[in-house]
Amino acid sequence: MKIAVAYDNGNIFQHFGRTESFKLYEIEDNTVISSKVIGSNGIGHGALAGLLAEQDVDVLICGGIGEGAQSALTKAGVELCSGAEGNADEAVEAYLKGELISTGANCDHHHEEGYSCGDHGEGHSCGGSCGGGCGAHQPAFTGRNVGKTCRTHYKGTFNDGTQFDSSYDRGEPLEFICGAGQMIQGFDKAVADMEVGQVVNVHLMPEEAYGMPDPNAIIPMKIEQLPGSEDLEVGQQVYLYNQLGQPVPVKVIEKDETNITFDANHEMAGKELNFQIELVEVK
Repeated sequence: MKIAVAYDNGNIFQHFGRTESFKLYEIEDNTVISSKVIGSNGIGHGALAGLLAEQDVDVLICGGIGEGAQSALTKAGVELCSGAEGNADEAVEAYLKGELISTGANCDHHHEEGYSCGDHGEGHSCGGSCGGGCGAHQPAFTGRNVGKTCRTHYKGTFNDGTQFDSSYDRGEPLEFICGAGQMIQGFDKAVADMEVGQVVNVHLMPEEAYGMPDPNAIIPMKIEQLPGSEDLEVGQQVYLYNQLGQPVPVKVIEKDETNITFDANHEMAGKELNFQIELVEVK
């Protein structure tokens, strides 16, 4: 089984018809065994649906999508799970657990004409993981690898030495287009002028990683206004729906008998990160 996610800098891109890259996941026994990022072959739902069919994709996870795109995917034999938002890897895990529900076509005609579907509504945030450039994809740096597909191994640690991620452990290099906004800014910039075989160590402040926590992403609610929330526990991760009807991943951070508070910030927001990066291949 193969799942594709409309991809932007670690998160789910919110306008299918303008998707510049997809992250493809190979699934066996309901588990992700490998993943890679590929560029799209063109703009428009017909070209994108054809690309997914050529890649033997079974399921597409995306954000905003119109009826025309939904029809093109159906003709291509690709199952659609739309209305998703937030971290791409987490969305795939949620899909595999049966916790991700499609909203179907959720963009009107004006969206298909190029207006953004990515507004989270009410000022809520994904946590700044776009590094300040979700929409433009114009790198603020130059280098020999900008615009090229790079494959890197990496190990990520916090300042206390705790490891939070490693491609070495998965046995599969990370593939992305350098400078296309698919990675956090500091990682992308570090790779821009590396040579194949080179290993570098970088320390990223939050502004070059997942940004600072957004106070507007703290969402207090009355339990009585949210049926089912009485059963939630502090620390539990769930989805709330924004004004567009799109699910937003949040964590329960406070709860009492009458109130519950959610945090929609990325879990890495505000953290300094360290990466050991090895450039394996450029193509």
